[in-house]
Amino acid sequence: MTPKTIKTINIVYLGKAYKEPLPLSLLDKDYADNGLAGAELGVKDDNRTGSFLGVKFDLAKDIVPADGDVVAKAKQILAQGPAIIIADLKAPDLLAVVDLPEAKNAIIFNTRSSEDSLRQEDCRANLFHIIPDWAMRADALAQYLVWKKWNRWFVLQGKLPADKEYVGDVKRAAGRFGGKVTEDRIYKFSTGASRSDTGYQQIQTQMPEATEGAGSYDVVWVADTDQAFGEYVPYRTYDAKPVVGTQGLTAVAWHPSYDQYAGRQLHDAFERFDKRDMTERDYTAWLAARAIGQAAVHSNKTDVKGLRDYLLSDAFTVAGDKGEGMNFRKWDHQLRQPILIAGPRSVVSISPQKGFLHPKYLTDTLGFDKPESKCKLH
Repeated sequence: MTPKTIKTINIVYLGKAYKEPLPLSLLDKDYADNGLAGAELGVKDDNRTGSFLGVKFDLAKDIVPADGDVVAKAKQILAQGPAIIIADLKAPDLLAVVDLPEAKNAIIFNTRSSEDSLRQEDCRANLFHIIPDWAMRADALAQYLVWKKWNRWFVLQGKLPADKEYVGDVKRAAGRFGGKVTEDRIYKFSTGASRSDTGYQQIQTQMPEATEGAGSYDVVWVADTDQAFGEYVPYRTYDAKPVVGTQGLTAVAWHPSYDQYAGRQLHDAFERFDKRDMTERDYTAWLAARAIGQAAVHSNKTDVKGLRDYLLSDAFTVAGDKGEGMNFRKWDHQLRQPILIAGPRSVVSISPQKGFLHPKYLTDTLGFDKPESKCKLH
């Protein structure tokens, strides 16, 4: 009997050891393998399926130091030809990698950066977005708030460019779905640290002052993308109102409390694999690996060009354990997906919400639909 020929698909996890902000809560852990563990589990799942079809998936791991040159590392990876890269990189590093001439025919999955510009004016033909952008998150949360008839939003934003971008998406969502931003206020205090001896007293005094005099509103919408102050807003506002946005009730691709469809099985599998909860970056890296696995199994392709063509075909879907097959938007390569609306300890809802309609994909009510897109792939 002739032995079966094994075809190997090589995947590279490319990350950088960025200096992360200190979590405001001790419950938020800074895992050294955040993202990487998800990719490893995804490849393990790929091999479980691929083994029956003569396909093997290998994962190489390249984590560049915080002061290292990620472009130089990417050039080494791409020196052997077109590659499949799961990129756990911030936007400037990600663009520097995807714009390399050597990367033109690669498949590069963005599993970390939510910047809208990467799906708009800075979109690239070799870049596929697994993680939702800020526009998708804002739309998902806005749909839920409008469904609840909590239509008036007092926005409290930080000082970072990403905070400003997110607020722009909140205002866009208000115009799309019938919400109203009653006030947009910048948080100007320095929060210090709640873990210091006087921290709680300082924060307890600051938050009512920061939110006083905002008029009549239904929720405080926090835009704090880098955890500078947002975790301190709930239960400390001048008026007794719910807190939503980047803290409080959030819109996320994954939450460890999610247990619908096969979410519980995925959480349990990851917990057995890495002895901790699955984070959003773990989930997006896992889903990137599974997208390649599904493309290979269903297309019978193992070359990068063949896999890339299949990822953008009408036949492609990937199961992300959120109740429907997911695929990529052809105009900006963003993965369509339901978004979880989650509190700190439980998932409250899933968007798109009932009643928000689209002629083809309900998930295209989240983020930039084709007529709104500024993306010109090149």
